[in-house]
Amino acid sequence: MRKYFGTDGVRGTVNIDPMTAEFALRLGRAAGYVLTKHLGHQPHILIGKDTRLSGYMIESALCAGLTAQGMNVMLVGPLPTPAVAYLTRSLRADAGVVLSASHNPAGDNGIKFFAADGFKLDDDVELAIEEALDNLPKLPVALDVGKAFRIDDARGRYIEFCKASLPRGLRLNRFKVVIDCANGAAYDVAPRILEELGCEVITLANQPDGYNINANCGSTAPQNMCATVLQTGADVGFALDGDADRLIACDAQGQIVDGDQLIALLALFLQSEGQLQGDAVVTTIMSNMGVEKYLAQHKIAMHRANVGDRYVLEGMRQHHCNLGGEQSGHVIMLDYNTTGDGLLCALQVLSAMKKQDKTLSSMVKHIPLFPQKLWNIILPTHIDITKNEHINAAIADATTALGENGRLNVRMSGTEPKLRVMVEANQELLMLEVGQVLVDRIQESL
Repeated sequence: MRKYFGTDGVRGTVNIDPMTAEFALRLGRAAGYVLTKHLGHQPHILIGKDTRLSGYMIESALCAGLTAQGMNVMLVGPLPTPAVAYLTRSLRADAGVVLSASHNPAGDNGIKFFAADGFKLDDDVELAIEEALDNLPKLPVALDVGKAFRIDDARGRYIEFCKASLPRGLRLNRFKVVIDCANGAAYDVAPRILEELGCEVITLANQPDGYNINANCGSTAPQNMCATVLQTGADVGFALDGDADRLIACDAQGQIVDGDQLIALLALFLQSEGQLQGDAVVTTIMSNMGVEKYLAQHKIAMHRANVGDRYVLEGMRQHHCNLGGEQSGHVIMLDYNTTGDGLLCALQVLSAMKKQDKTLSSMVKHIPLFPQKLWNIILPTHIDITKNEHINAAIADATTALGENGRLNVRMSGTEPKLRVMVEANQELLMLEVGQVLVDRIQESL
């Protein structure tokens, strides 16, 4: 029963509770208290952010709360979420925080915590922070407050980390690459990494102004990337989201390669290298059924988790897998990092293309995708669909209509008041007919 934390930290519209400066200050105090009470030293916490205008405000307020409670704060400025996870481990911080609303518009923001090992905080820790929020602890004495300081070489550290994920001496100078930075956290490091590895780089959306993050660019709007690949004759295109933990690609023909296909091609590559742990991958209930059947032909199992990278990670650790992710482009490679990392995924795709001497289109052309559609029903607030008899009856009827030829999923968004209805089938007409009838019945019942 969470009050503030969702599947991806605390998130909301800026200056509307809980995404206010006052809440960030209180959250800093509560988190500082919970994270420090069992440590025998003055703890350090690392804070990174994306390029939203509100990042300045939220960073200052959160920093004030953390230092007031006795934590030392290391500020790294705009950096991808996976960079914060990595630097939390590398700098031996006791925790890390990233300020981002990921792929959401510029008016939103979020606060997400990492533990010292770079993984997201355990549920019991988040619940303890929520409890402390409603009953703020006593402040320490005057000279026990913490201090804040900046880490000037954070970007360079992350760039070297990403490059070190590739075989020593590997150069990517045969590739012409389009990279869409979403005017977000990777606006600087993404083109620099690719250029240092020898790629000819064409950069899009790398001029953040605080307002334009994810605005008609990035992984949620990859059309410009695809068009630029065709116009320039590039070998491949990559589109990140605002905090660069997602990746959507396109091949030289401008055809989109989504997260499901990226996971499948990386699974086959790792299998050929003898590096795929568990002979399986972990995806979500939204991942395409065609990809599942394709992987099964290659003796690779697909374990499904609930939507959200925290649940994918839980599944990966449970099944001892080193590869997993989501259709939206979160791809987690546990051999390298503890969260989805768009840049790391892009480098591994380029490495696979180079090692196998293949184009991206040739690597994905045999990976079938069943026709699939997602309907979003906007609601005034979150609802519990399990208690709505009419919705449950509509879902049961749709499931029967699909039979073994498809599947569906109806769920509330973990970050927005939206009901998401996903239907897929081996034939597009069947998918559309069943899906539209289901959506109409759900809207009538609401």
